[in-house]
Amino acid sequence: MYKILLRLTAGMLAASLATGSALAQGTTNLPDYLANISGNTASSPSDVATRDLLQLDIGMFSLYDRASTIYRRNILAKHPIILAMFTNQGGQLMLFRPGQPPITAPGVPKVYQILKSTGHSTMAISQVAIPSVNNPADKRWIAPMAAYRTQMKTALNGLDASTDIQADWKPAVKEILATNVAYMDDCLAKGSVTLEPLLAFAKKQGPNIKLIINWAASTQVKHWMGVMDEWSKMLGPDMAKTYAASNTIYVARQNNVLFSVLAQYFGPEAINDRLMLIETMGFTTTPEDMLTAMTRIIGDRSVGELFFGNYKIMDFELMGGDGRKTIVSEMQKRGKQPFLPPAVPFGSKQWPALITPGPGPTSLDDLK
Repeated sequence: MYKILLRLTAGMLAASLATGSALAQGTTNLPDYLANISGNTASSPSDVATRDLLQLDIGMFSLYDRASTIYRRNILAKHPIILAMFTNQGGQLMLFRPGQPPITAPGVPKVYQILKSTGHSTMAISQVAIPSVNNPADKRWIAPMAAYRTQMKTALNGLDASTDIQADWKPAVKEILATNVAYMDDCLAKGSVTLEPLLAFAKKQGPNIKLIINWAASTQVKHWMGVMDEWSKMLGPDMAKTYAASNTIYVARQNNVLFSVLAQYFGPEAINDRLMLIETMGFTTTPEDMLTAMTRIIGDRSVGELFFGNYKIMDFELMGGDGRKTIVSEMQKRGKQPFLPPAVPFGSKQWPALITPGPGPTSLDDLK
C-alpha cells in the first residue's frame, strides 16, 4: 500500500511539474503582441490587503449614487426647489414643485446680452493687443484684430435697426463700438501696437463701459426679482420649506447676482441652510448636476446628525478641525505664528462670500 501511494504521489508531482513547464513554455512562446501584456504579476499579501482596503472608498461612490436617487425623489416629493443657474444670457431659473412639472422662467430681456456683448468686445480687443504691445516685430495680432474689426463694423452698422435696445441707450453703445473700430483701424494702419494709444483707448472707453454695466445689472436684477415675486406668491406658505441654490466660479462668487436676488426672498436664516451657493469649475452647469449637488448636501446632513449628533457638520471639511489643530502645533514647532481665519460654528448663516469690511474700493462707483 505504501508503495502504491508513493507511486501516485510521484506521478502527481511529475504531472504538476509538467503542467508548470507547459504554462511557462506557453507564456514564453506567446506572440509579441500578447507576451508584453501577459503573465502573472507578483503581489505580496500586504499589497493585496491595501488594495482591498482602498477599494472600499471606490465602492462607496456606487452606494452614494444609489442613495442619492432615493434622496432626490424623497426631497422633491416634500420640498419645492429653485435652481438659479449662471448663463451667458443672464441666468436661468427653474422651479420644481412636488408632483408637478418643473417651470422654467422667461429669460432676461435681450438688451442685457447686447450690453454685455458690447462691453466684452472692448475687453476682447485688449486681449489681442496686450501680448504684442511695444513689440513691433510681433505681427501675430494682425489677423485676429482684422477679423474682429470686420465683426465690430458690421455690428455698428446694424445697431440702429435693433429693436431690442431702447433708443436712449443706443448712443453709448454706438460710441463704444465706434471707438473700438477707430482704435483697431489705427493699430492696423500703423502695423504695431504701442502702449500710449492703448492706454488712451482704455481711458476713453471706461466711462461708457461703466454705464452699460449699470444698465445690464439693473435689467438682470429687476427681471429676476419680478420672477421671484411671482414664484414666492405662487408657493405661499411652502416658501418656508423651499430649497434653492445658485452656482458660481471663483471670480463670480463675490457679489453673485443670482444668489443675492434669492437671498432677498429667503432671508438671513436660510443662508447656508435652505439657500446654497455651489462653487463649480465652469461658468455654466446643468439642472441635473445642480440637483445632484443639492441632494448630496442635504443627504449628508442627515448622516452627520446620525454619526456625530450635528445636522450641519457635513457641510464642512470633516478633517478641517483636526487639520487646523495640527497646523497650529506644527507652526509652533517652527517658532512661527499660524495664519488661520476665525473658527466658525457649524450652521453659520454668514454669506458664502467675503463679508469683512476694510479699506479700498468695493464697486465700480468707488473707482476713480
